[in-house]
Amino acid sequence: MRILIADDETKIRKVISLLLKDEGYEVLAVDNGLDAVREAERYNPDLVLLDQQMPGLTGTEALKEIKSRRPNQVVIIITAHGSISLAVNTIKDGAYDFIEKPFDNDHLLLTVKRALEYGKISGELTQLKNQISENYSFGQIVGNSAKLQQVLAQVRKVASTSATVLVTGESGVGKELVSRAVHNFSPRAEKPMITVNCGAIPLTLIESELFGHEKGAFTDAREMHRGSFEQADGGTLFLDEIGELPLDAQVKLLRALENRTINRLGGKKPVSVDVRIIAATNRNLEEKVRQGTFRLDLLYRLNIFTIHVPSLRERRSDIPQLTDYFIAKYNKTLGLNITDITREAISKLTQYEWPGNIRDLENAVQSAMILAQDGIINVDHLPMRIKGYPSSIEAVLMNENETSKIKEANALTEKSLIEQTLQQYNHNRTLVAKALNISRKTLFNKMKKYGL
Repeated sequence: MRILIADDETKIRKVISLLLKDEGYEVLAVDNGLDAVREAERYNPDLVLLDQQMPGLTGTEALKEIKSRRPNQVVIIITAHGSISLAVNTIKDGAYDFIEKPFDNDHLLLTVKRALEYGKISGELTQLKNQISENYSFGQIVGNSAKLQQVLAQVRKVASTSATVLVTGESGVGKELVSRAVHNFSPRAEKPMITVNCGAIPLTLIESELFGHEKGAFTDAREMHRGSFEQADGGTLFLDEIGELPLDAQVKLLRALENRTINRLGGKKPVSVDVRIIAATNRNLEEKVRQGTFRLDLLYRLNIFTIHVPSLRERRSDIPQLTDYFIAKYNKTLGLNITDITREAISKLTQYEWPGNIRDLENAVQSAMILAQDGIINVDHLPMRIKGYPSSIEAVLMNENETSKIKEANALTEKSLIEQTLQQYNHNRTLVAKALNISRKTLFNKMKKYGL
């Protein structure tokens, strides 16, 4: 442990230095405040002992200068007897503690020990906080491509503001991760980020989910419920799949954004809320406005700052790094020991179109890892949709019955399409059926037919 001493009295300086050296500490001593400030940066001490009365800069002045440059620096002030009020003020200015002259040697050593322990714990907490911040901000947004770096630059710029953010991009590109990064880098980071999937809430429950309800507001309302707006008060409300919100709910959402108040179902008084809105969509909201299914005034409210997250096929150079990330992740969570992936397999992954984007890649890597018994992923371990169906379709086409050939080939193609769409929409059958332009019942029957 390094300790810097600043005292203009030679005798005091030597006594403290000897005491601390005898305890095994590394010590540097100076005789004025200016040198104390200079050496605090150069010497990088774990603790600084500052005498209050020194030439050049007083202990208080040196303390303020040191803390401005090194906010986490632990400092003890040494004051003359009777200067208690001055010593108390130095603690307000950032000193850990103060010691009065003439001091007791044991008391000095105990105070130094406690200050060093405090500094160590404080440093560990700061490091842990930084690690947590990284893990929940950019830590899971993997890649070095130019397009991704542009996205992260936008995140940094808008995070410090209170502006409403609209995050756009295809399904599976990581819109929620980007939205969480905006929250984690914002002044609201210590407050909650509440997520609402607007496409997954039954129509009858949307208003209660967003705005809450009072006891007795409807048949099953047995107690008062705070909605997502109130739960996110002081923090961030993330409205995922905002394009799926019904028009009636859009009107009430717009009113809440304009007035900064909400009304619980069955409530008589408006409730003030302070939330930052981040919305995400994989739909073209301008097109939905033209179709009459999304309000233009709500779009204006949401579209203050837009971040577009590129598809995976637009940032193919990130695929090897993402693959390594998922291998490390599932080695840990699944208890596997995958040590490598062949160049040929990486090449296949890089060339694939990835309709389900990063979520699709993650599923593919996880599946390949389970099959790679020898610890190395090769092309054979990749899902059929990625390595292709040449042998299967060729075998079908070699059959004698032409009608059978066509039916079986079509079945293979249909099964593959349904598989891809299921992954793209995270097995949400309503969205998958809508994307394939078939009914939910037809989708269910086909899934049953193909064992999906």
